[in-house]
Amino acid sequence: MTVALASGGREYLGWGVERHMQADLFDALNQNTKATGNWAKGKIPKIPSYPRPKAKPQKQKEHKRVSVAEIYARLSGR
Repeated sequence: MTVALASGGREYLGWGVERHMQADLFDALNQNTKATGNWAKGKIPKIPSYPRPKAKPQKQKEHKRVSVAEIYARLSGR
């Protein structure tokens, strides 16, 4: 649960490396089927991709510039 929450939320629960690889393999097989199929009248069917959790955009913090003197003062405990 901790890894899922760190990844973006509860929808990531159970999504390890193996599950991501299985979803990628599923999509690759579907792409291969679309590319090599002999479709009637040249109309390629719409094959949906494997449903994945939606990635939430992360907000980047603006970093305040810190001088070397301020870093030294923080590290030395003065």
